[in-house]
Amino acid sequence: MSGIIESLLDTDLYKFTMMQAVLHQFPGAQVEYQFRCRDAGVRLAPYVDEVREEIRALCKLRFTDDELDYMRSLRFIKSDFVDFLALFKLNQKYVRVSATDEGDMDIRVRGPWLHTILFEIPVLAIVSEVYFRNTQPGLAWDEGRKRLTAKIAQLKQPGLAQLKIADYGTRRRFSRAWQRELLQTLKEQLSSEQDGQFTGTSSVLFAKELGLRPMGTMAHEYLQACQALGPRLRDSQIFGFEKWAQEYRGDLGIALSDVYGVNAFLRDFDMYFCKLFDGARHDSGDPFLWGERMIAHYQANRCDPRSKLLIFSDGLTIPRCVELFQRFQGRIQLAFGVGTNLTNDLGPKALQIVLKMVACNGQPVAKISDTPGKTMVQDQGYLTYLRQVFDLPPPPAEPATRQPPVVR
Repeated sequence: MSGIIESLLDTDLYKFTMMQAVLHQFPGAQVEYQFRCRDAGVRLAPYVDEVREEIRALCKLRFTDDELDYMRSLRFIKSDFVDFLALFKLNQKYVRVSATDEGDMDIRVRGPWLHTILFEIPVLAIVSEVYFRNTQPGLAWDEGRKRLTAKIAQLKQPGLAQLKIADYGTRRRFSRAWQRELLQTLKEQLSSEQDGQFTGTSSVLFAKELGLRPMGTMAHEYLQACQALGPRLRDSQIFGFEKWAQEYRGDLGIALSDVYGVNAFLRDFDMYFCKLFDGARHDSGDPFLWGERMIAHYQANRCDPRSKLLIFSDGLTIPRCVELFQRFQGRIQLAFGVGTNLTNDLGPKALQIVLKMVACNGQPVAKISDTPGKTMVQDQGYLTYLRQVFDLPPPPAEPATRQPPVVR
């Protein structure tokens, strides 16, 4: 029986774009990732053995010649990176899956960044699909199709022809089969015209198979790792952007804005970066306030906002996309990456699961999110120090977090 993941292309494009940068810029970096389920009361320990088996199958996969040819066709992918992928396979020795005494699932990935970076998306997709095929066996997709039809109808309302959405939902999908069906439906109903509303998907596999545009640039882990890889912690964000520009020479020019909060991002994203990068991506905090601040920042740095692109990708629903589009339309270019609300909206509540980098080269790394509850770090002392270095205010009060799990 084949596994949930049948291809190493079944991941998000930004894993490959970051992986290429790692190969060329940081080939010796060592990292650690940690899993977390943010849903109170959900216990995943019963599925540990099943997840282990799926990861074992994942680690047997290799890139096919056809897949390598597709990667080579992407203008920003370099030939030596494709040659490296031809030799690549995931190694099970770098990942550990276990149960905790509290009934949770503990997943740790440790090893060379270059050889572990591709674990995140398929491992999360495995956990999600294993959970739902056990808790919702035989669930009909009628409700999901009904909801998808309603979303498409919302997008087809008058005045929204220029509202562009893409699928960003591989990691928390209900299943691979459902993601394929919804992408096929979106392509048929929103991409029939030359300039349709559905612009593509973060999934490299489905982009290849369905003739869609693959979408993605960088993720939080890239800028987090720069905390350990750069010459000075305070300049780690600047270091990361410069290394990215060095790698892609103006291509893939979307900067992620929330690793240290929007205030620190705007301090570092000066006129040079405003003009060098095509735009920025929002992934936490108030999107309306962020959009207004980005427009004002571009204006203050002598850039016409209408020449720049803002990508919104934080827990979006179609109504929220419409609200943001109506606020900013005509003032700046816009795009929307919709994730779980597309790939796991069939009735049962989707899992809020993450597999985040928590260390690089033996030192802690962290993201200081603009959204309380999204920050993830192993060393609270390091988080306090990071806030001091970037001159950030203390975090708002949050509910007490669980103690580190006891693994058995």
